[in-house]
Amino acid sequence: MITRPLILAACLTLATPFSASAEKAGLSLKLEVEHAIKKGLDWLRSQQDPETGAFGDPEFPALTALPVCAFLSQPNSESDSKVIEKAFAFILANQRPDGGIYAEGLATYNTSLSLLALSLAQNPDFNIAIRNARRFLIGQQSDYDAEHESDNAFDGGIGYGGTYTHSDLSNTHFAIEALYYSRQALADSPEGGAAAKLNWEAAIKFVERCQNLTPSNDQPWATDDPEQRGGFIYFPGDSKAGTTVTADGITVFRSYGSMTYAGLLSFIYAEMNPDDPRVTAALDWLKTHFTVEENPGMEHQGLYYYYHTMAKALAISNIQDLTLDDGSSVDWRSQLAKKLFDLQKPDGSWLNDTGRWWERDPVLVTAYAVLTLEHIHHSIPDTL
Repeated sequence: MITRPLILAACLTLATPFSASAEKAGLSLKLEVEHAIKKGLDWLRSQQDPETGAFGDPEFPALTALPVCAFLSQPNSESDSKVIEKAFAFILANQRPDGGIYAEGLATYNTSLSLLALSLAQNPDFNIAIRNARRFLIGQQSDYDAEHESDNAFDGGIGYGGTYTHSDLSNTHFAIEALYYSRQALADSPEGGAAAKLNWEAAIKFVERCQNLTPSNDQPWATDDPEQRGGFIYFPGDSKAGTTVTADGITVFRSYGSMTYAGLLSFIYAEMNPDDPRVTAALDWLKTHFTVEENPGMEHQGLYYYYHTMAKALAISNIQDLTLDDGSSVDWRSQLAKKLFDLQKPDGSWLNDTGRWWERDPVLVTAYAVLTLEHIHHSIPDTL
């Protein structure tokens, strides 16, 4: 068990000092968050198959990987070694000869989340499996026109795998995240510097082609309409939030919350400068559309995915408060945590009544919610 999860460490290095009153409020919030996390983990623990070690549908190792990440990242000292060991045995049993970790479909999605869980464990015994999974993911990066001078809008990105081959921002961000946090496993690799590497330049080109920002997005549909500027869509030429008509009568793709946080996270994992115009434009859109009541642009569709990406992105960015358009300041941690407290069921689980993207699966949604609270907890600066 690691005391301070690797995935959360980046947000703790530049903590802004709190006043005494803010520190007391932070301590109070931490205690409430810990209580909700414990209830969530207690419920998740009860959902593990005692024989296989899987959580949820065994056809999708990602549904086991997300709870494992939650158990590894818990803030208290409770040991869940048996739960975690069984889960990792299940995950590793699904690793294929090609290095991917999947059963039948959604190969890159399942591999990305499984690789992230294996990396969080910081167990040298997993390094070979990690390196093989990395090679698989890197091999999924799209290059449709490798033999031609023409450029394809989907080049550089990563899709679900299998029958869903074209790139999308959600899978690209999951893959980039897993590759970022699994780099340590290369240190002991006999391949050394010859190990396969993601084409990061191409990956970022794909990500910026999902952003409504004309100075950096070369696609003809990109817009700088004030309502959309800086936000992200699902993949070049498609937004799950649909289209809208601007004041000038032009039909444009709508930016939406969860993909904008996914885009921001992709920039963070690419170690882009915080002052980069693509990063600041994304943050500007998120500040303008900040809410914990819905996934902006999508209502309750993908709500817990939105909460998860929000907490990751804002915590890792070391953002203490968000300054909104009207000049007011909002404590995003407090608002998000209190919303999750209200949504938690008496048995400790969470569930989205809107079922798109599997969010009627309580294992998936509870794992998202617990991870969200863990990011909040670990990003609150230590009190006096």
